[in-house]
Formats: sequence, C-alpha cells, structure tokens
Amino acid sequence: MVLKPAFLIATLLTAHTVAAHPKIYTYVDADGLRHYTDVPDNNRYRLLILSPKDRTVSGDRYDSMLLAKAGQYDSIIEKAAISASVEPNLLRAVIVVESGFNSRAISKRGAMGLMQLMPATATRFGVSNPYDPRENVRAGARYLKFLIDRFGQNIRLALAAYNAGEEAVARNGGQIPPFTETMAYVPRVLKIYSMLREQPRAT
Repeated sequence: MVLKPAFLIATLLTAHTVAAHPKIYTYVDADGLRHYTDVPDNNRYRLLILSPKDRTVSGDRYDSMLLAKAGQYDSIIEKAAISASVEPNLLRAVIVVESGFNSRAISKRGAMGLMQLMPATATRFGVSNPYDPRENVRAGARYLKFLIDRFGQNIRLALAAYNAGEEAVARNGGQIPPFTETMAYVPRVLKIYSMLREQPRAT
C-alpha cells in the first residue's frame, strides 16, 4: 500500500495511538519524485518520524485536511526555490514546521502565512498580501537564502536565524541561541529536510 503525501504526515501525527504501527517510510527517486509506503519493499526507504504532540510554530495542531492538500503548493515551492537558489525540500521542511501548510496561519507574535513571515520581513521583501501562498513562499525563500548567505552557508544557523532572528544568532557569537523553541526548531526542520532529500543509494 503506497500512501499519498496527503495522508503521510496525518498518519504520523496519530501513529502514537496504534502501538508501533503504522510507520511511514519514504524516499526520493532519481527523477525527484517522492514515494511513501507503510510496507517498504527495498532499502531505499527511510523511516519518517514526527511527534504526534508537535505543534506548528504558529501554535496550531497539525491539520490532516490541510496536509492532504499540501501538494497544491508544489509548483509554488519549486518556482520560489529556483528563483531564490535554495533547495525546494528545505522550503517544504520549513513550511511543515512553521505552519503545517496552513496558508492562513498567524502566530501570537504576528507571523503570517505558510512560512510565518513577520510583518517587518514581509515588508522587507515586498509582500503586499502575506496570506497569498505565492508571495509568502517567494519572500520566505528569499529571506532564507539571505540568511544562508549571511551565515556562511551554514543551514543550521540560517534556520536558527529564521526562527529567532538574525541578530539573536549574531549576538550569540554565531551560534544557535539557547532558546528552547529555537533549539527544538532547528533539528525538527533538519530531520524533515533530510528525509525529503534522501536519494536512493546503490547497494
């Protein structure tokens, strides 16, 4: 049984209620297509794990209906990634953690949309409607690229800056700030990013 991306994360978020099953495995083939299954039939598959207790950065619980429609943003993500010269799967990982693909998400701090742009960041990158997926993802991609460049191509620091602010990273001597949220955020994004970019390996 091969599962669609739609059902993938929703299943993961409820997996804790069913003992050790179901577990979802995934890999990305040479053509860039993502495959998901609960019964891996070759060693290219890698286990995908998300905590059922996780919330998005916006503060919401993951919504299976929104995740089921995540594929509608693939074209937007791909175009924004190419334009900003960042990896599409890094954008996807950030979106999963930031908003769970809720384009209307807003955090208590005022961050908005798929990539949870703060108002100042939205203005900085010319966003007129932060809830518009195209504008939001394009600006988020450009900001992420700016952070990657600023912090010497260090993805971990760029993600920390995306979450805590670039000045917080700079003030901490170019290290991940010791904020509970940020220290949890970086590995969460990296875990999903690593899973998404996993390529089949020759045996």
